[in-house]
Amino acid sequence: MESHLSQSIAFKIRKVGRYATVFGPSRTLVKIRGQYHLGRKQGFDTPVWNNPACTSPDDPGRFVGLIGCGNFPYCNVGFYVNKTAPNFLRATYDLMPARSRSLCADYGGAYAAADVKAMMDDPKVKLLYISSNHASHAEYAIQGLDAGKHVHIEKPHAVTLDQLRRLSEAQKRNPNGMIFLGFNRPRSTLFRRLMAAIDTQSGPLMVNWFIVGHYIPEDHWYYDPAEGSRVLGNLCHWTDLTLHMVGFENAFPCEITAVAPPNAKADYLVSILFADKSLAGITFSAKGDTFEGVREILNVQRGDVILSMSDFHVLRIVQGHVKQKFQRLFRDHGHGANILNSYESVRSGDRSKSVSIAQSEATARLFLGVAEAVEQRKQVLLPAIGGEA
Repeated sequence: MESHLSQSIAFKIRKVGRYATVFGPSRTLVKIRGQYHLGRKQGFDTPVWNNPACTSPDDPGRFVGLIGCGNFPYCNVGFYVNKTAPNFLRATYDLMPARSRSLCADYGGAYAAADVKAMMDDPKVKLLYISSNHASHAEYAIQGLDAGKHVHIEKPHAVTLDQLRRLSEAQKRNPNGMIFLGFNRPRSTLFRRLMAAIDTQSGPLMVNWFIVGHYIPEDHWYYDPAEGSRVLGNLCHWTDLTLHMVGFENAFPCEITAVAPPNAKADYLVSILFADKSLAGITFSAKGDTFEGVREILNVQRGDVILSMSDFHVLRIVQGHVKQKFQRLFRDHGHGANILNSYESVRSGDRSKSVSIAQSEATARLFLGVAEAVEQRKQVLLPAIGGEA
């Protein structure tokens, strides 16, 4: 036991050291704080817990409500918005009151609610960040839109076609409500540079992803059929990115083929043939601990340009005799830019960077089609998709 404990402590120390070099000291520190946050047990028995440390609960700048108070909202949403606007947080809600109270206290929120209805009925809450379990994302978003809120929906924004249909209907009947999606990688610095290089060329693309995801035990809630599997929990990031590279207008109809061992839940190959003859291959592996987080390698060719990106840290561009290399000090997956885009859009009233119904439907139909191909081990044909721009 003593030896195991010392190994565990040594492992954690090494991991903290590695994270500091990969993600930077401040991101590493908040990830450590996030682990303490998840372990807190003090909840509340009243309908609302008013934070006694919040001296300005009615500050008009406090217009954010957080639905779901787990690790992601603590280490990402709260972390990034707090850096820009320390008095951003109005309310929190989680099925586990201890997490709702903990996040509210640590980020100086006005109150934690025992029922999400309190937040929906609060006119001071203008923007909801929804980071709950996957199957509830669309349901909370629909409630929020109908309550007159703007919504930032973490991925996936729907786990069934019926949810997607109802979310689109809610967006149509609430034209003043803005929707933002939690696909952060398109806003990363290196991906924007990659897109600029792609856009210098014309014609179909050849895209290849090799992704090593976190190891997740087979009894993890991600594998609950109602939550949409790891395709909707993880792989949707890379189907969305591929759609951005190919172009929404060039993608459909498309053909999806998946290969996976019998009963495999996390190891598979996916190929997609898009309408413009672009081809994408996605390899997803999750066989063991990755130590420093998800690993992502992307190779792309379009016309004379060949691109290679590793872990959103290093990008190489080759065009003829010209070679370029771009490297970030730390990995940049676009979390900060995407989370702040929603906050700043609502604060300024700028609707230009919200997501249209057509974009929402396109990216969801693609990852739902990939999930169907993986789960049923069959080719899936997605028709041309209409929608509002």
